[in-house]
Amino acid sequence: MALSISEVNALDDAQFEAIFGNVIELCSDAAVQISKKKPFKNLADLCKAFDQYLDGLSKAEKLVVLRLHPDLAGRLASQGELTRESTAEQRSAGLLDLTEEQKSIINTSNEAYKTKFGFPFIICARENKVQSIIEGLQRRYNSTQEQEITVGINEVKKICKLRILDIVKD
Repeated sequence: MALSISEVNALDDAQFEAIFGNVIELCSDAAVQISKKKPFKNLADLCKAFDQYLDGLSKAEKLVVLRLHPDLAGRLASQGELTRESTAEQRSAGLLDLTEEQKSIINTSNEAYKTKFGFPFIICARENKVQSIIEGLQRRYNSTQEQEITVGINEVKKICKLRILDIVKD
């Protein structure tokens, strides 16, 4: 689907929410709120609205958004229960074709990360491959929770923008 910004602006609220409801993983409230900001001047303006939505969240709300994301190469992936978008993103990073050793490393690292920070490790899978994801998990484990909330939300912004670019043509 490739909509122009004019077509995006012409969507009613229900259509907008249906189309943009998962640009921030399982966070349809973002689409509800962003729909109220129409009309958008251009694609950049639409992306900026989603960024501002994320920036305007309280720490507790940001944690909710982060917790909505699935583990990379986790249970949902192995059971085929990821969203369509997450499946494509994890596939592009090679996360659906891991060796047993890679699965073990990622699962162990994911669990340690979630235990420490209270939310899953988030990285824009479309911009990474398995090795860089493993390295990121290990490197970012040494951060503080505040740092990881900031980094996690910035990764959500990258994911969101790429998902919008899948929907809207410039």
